[in-house]
Amino acid sequence: MPSVDPPRPADPAEDGLGIGLPDDPSVPSAPSVPLSVLLADPTLGLRQIAGPREDRPISTTGVTELEDPTPYLIGGELLLTAGVPLPRTPEGIDAYAGRIARAGAGALGFGVVPVYDEVPTELIEACDRHRLPLLRVPDGTPFVAVSRAAYAAMTESRFRDLRRISRAQGALVTAAVRVDALRSVLTRLATQLDAWTVLLDPAGNELVAAGMRPDPAAPERLRALMARTIAQPRESGSGEDRVTPSTATDHHGGLHLTVHALPGGDAGGVPPAIGVVAGIAPTAVQHSVTAVAAVLLSLLTSPRHALGGDSRSSAALVRLMLGGSPRDVASLLLPSTPGAGWVVVRGRLDRRQPGPGADPGEDPVQLAALGTALATSYLDLRGRDVYALVPVTPGSPTADPAAANRLGWTLGFSAPSATADLAVAANQAERALRHALAAGAPSRRHQDRDLSVHSLVPAADSTALARARFAALADAPSPGYDVLLETLRTWLAHHGSWDRAATALGLHRNTVRQRVARIGDLLGLDLHDPDVRMELWFALHWLPGERPSTEQAPPATGSDSRQRNIHP
Repeated sequence: MPSVDPPRPADPAEDGLGIGLPDDPSVPSAPSVPLSVLLADPTLGLRQIAGPREDRPISTTGVTELEDPTPYLIGGELLLTAGVPLPRTPEGIDAYAGRIARAGAGALGFGVVPVYDEVPTELIEACDRHRLPLLRVPDGTPFVAVSRAAYAAMTESRFRDLRRISRAQGALVTAAVRVDALRSVLTRLATQLDAWTVLLDPAGNELVAAGMRPDPAAPERLRALMARTIAQPRESGSGEDRVTPSTATDHHGGLHLTVHALPGGDAGGVPPAIGVVAGIAPTAVQHSVTAVAAVLLSLLTSPRHALGGDSRSSAALVRLMLGGSPRDVASLLLPSTPGAGWVVVRGRLDRRQPGPGADPGEDPVQLAALGTALATSYLDLRGRDVYALVPVTPGSPTADPAAANRLGWTLGFSAPSATADLAVAANQAERALRHALAAGAPSRRHQDRDLSVHSLVPAADSTALARARFAALADAPSPGYDVLLETLRTWLAHHGSWDRAATALGLHRNTVRQRVARIGDLLGLDLHDPDVRMELWFALHWLPGERPSTEQAPPATGSDSRQRNIHP
């Protein structure tokens, strides 16, 4: 039957099953020292005179002069005594040794003088009967010296184990960044454990394996071990909560089998697992190394194991390249939640900001930091310009412009938009960025006003007015319709300021003056008249591609078809 007791040394000749609950440590938490290390220390002069000669681990030392110290023992102690509580009869001595052995003490140390000149023969015989190692502590060796030596050895053992874990962790992390990350991590783990390692899916099927493959019966037994332990949540001691084991071990036919559940799986679901088949029982260090590998494999097999590298994004890319429309692809990138949409972000990195290189798009650390600040992995870095799509759902994380500003970015944000209106949102973000740059502000967000003059005029009439108002620019010579229209929009947005408009457009102020003068001539309007400016500003908002699809007027037909295609 499965046992939830703490792991104990197992006889390789026997079959056994052990289960570990989710609070298994990732590093050895109970350092110990082999009894042989203390016996070999010449400064202590300890000598074993009774009990089994097996090399028991000693986890702590303690001094007691109680006739029954068992209420204070936790197991694995080297219990030191001068014999003050030792009973005077052979029966009493036998009961004394039996109590200490049953409490799980690692060994009993008996100090000669001042109470006894030598270890009593009755105690030697009792320790032999109860298989309790008995050490003779010679005169001149203080108990505190034994404790110091034990703790010094434990500390060195602890540091040695941590160094092994650190080296193994570095090797596993290096393997995790390779192209064949899953196989590389399992191969490195197999080397560290001198074992066969395998990644099992929730059904116990073999996905990727590494190391020398054992007999076919071992993988089958490994799957059975996973099915009856990790894949079967058990009730806790209270009978109320259900607890899923994180590890399970079995040994059969000279092989030791272990399964480790990958952390971070869906609550209530069966997690994937690492399976290990080895010729010897795993040590605490090897358990810790396997725990590190489990964390890495959990990240590598998660839906989003790297920035922008999830399978749904890959599927969206494939669909787009095979001719799919953004509206069709958006279902892969955006949760099907009522009210879900997008915010488009447009940003520029201040060239005066120091950086590791000329192109932050080549720096994965900057990319990750910016993605974290904007709460999205959908980033397109082009030199010192960024274009981003931020999914917007109820309760989802929001972008942190201040964090992006600290990285040197000036940002423009669109209003929340449906997928069909991403082009409109992109224009909003671009103009918001230009406003922020011109004003020297760290960021600017496009604002929609529900109650405005735009809501008073029917969409069809407003669109017709906009097309007619700017029709004269359709055949304008270089720099062309689009450039002239954007110059007019930016100039009006900055209240006719030549300098601020020039900064936003990245032009010389005289170039802006020349373009605005040409626009006035082509339209036959006095652009210094505030009424004219107001009318043009209104009309600009109703050009095709400027309003969300829900507000768009029906497309023009017949004689209006030429004007309909003026602004793509």
